[in-house]
Order: sequence, then C-alpha cells, then structure tokens
Amino acid sequence: MLFDGWRPILRTLLVGVLSYSALVAMLRMTGKRTLSKLNAFDLVVTVALGSTMATVLTSRDVALAQGIVAFAVLIGLQYAITWTSVRSRRVRTLVKSEPRMLARRGEMLPDAMRRERVTEDELRAAMREAGMDDLARVEVVVLETDGSLSVVERDVGPRAVSS
Repeated sequence: MLFDGWRPILRTLLVGVLSYSALVAMLRMTGKRTLSKLNAFDLVVTVALGSTMATVLTSRDVALAQGIVAFAVLIGLQYAITWTSVRSRRVRTLVKSEPRMLARRGEMLPDAMRRERVTEDELRAAMREAGMDDLARVEVVVLETDGSLSVVERDVGPRAVSS
C-alpha cells in the first residue's frame, strides 16, 4: 500500500520531532562522554537508541511516552556504566578493551596484528595519515579502544641543520 492517509504521516512527523528533541535533550544533559568516539559498549547503546527511535516513529503500538522512557533507560544505563567504569577497574575491564601495540620501533608485531585483525595495509594507511611513509620513523602504532590507530613518531635525536 502506497498511501494510508494523512493521519499516520502526521503522527510520524509529530512523534519524530518530539522524540528527536527529547533524545537530543537527554544526550546533552548526560554530557560529552555520551557523544564521544565509540567503543563497543557505546556502539551498542547508539544502535539501540536508533532502533528505539525507528520503532517509536513507525509503530502505532508504541506511544511517544514509552519511547522517551526507553531513551531514558538506555542513556541512563550508559551513563551509569561509564560513571562506574571511571571509578572501578573491574567494570572498566568488562566494558572496554585495552589498547594494543601493533608496531614498535620500526617493526610490525604480526601476532598482535593478527589477533586484532589489522592488516599491514591498514597500519600503513594510518602511518600515511600521520605523515609518515617509512616504518623506520615509527616508535609505536597503537590500536586504541575506539578502534582508531594512533601513530607515534620516533625521536631520532637532534637533526642536522643545513645552511
């Protein structure tokens, strides 16, 4: 069916604007951490929020108030877990992965790369992004908890200055 009348469209428009406004307000109240680069835990919350919003927008069986409560539950849990993880090493290790070194002092660490499923091409792309084209210039490459690759240049000592 292509068109069911204006009532469902107006409902989607009204509920969309209100639920979006509520979600943005809740995310702003919980601070920047909720909107930071995603680790696995943050990704799950983000996907769940998106799924909840889609359900609220498209299902007549879910009231706007119910959707807003669902947003509050998800954001509240995410806030509680991140608050607790800052204060508890045990919770932190459950929620977040540890950074892993993938290259050190100009040499790739193949076992670490294999465990983290990072290819040589991906590592070299991160190096180029950091302005380095030679592995010998790299002190370390680290796979961060959010999935990004950090590249630290080697300190090669004083550089000769040509006149």
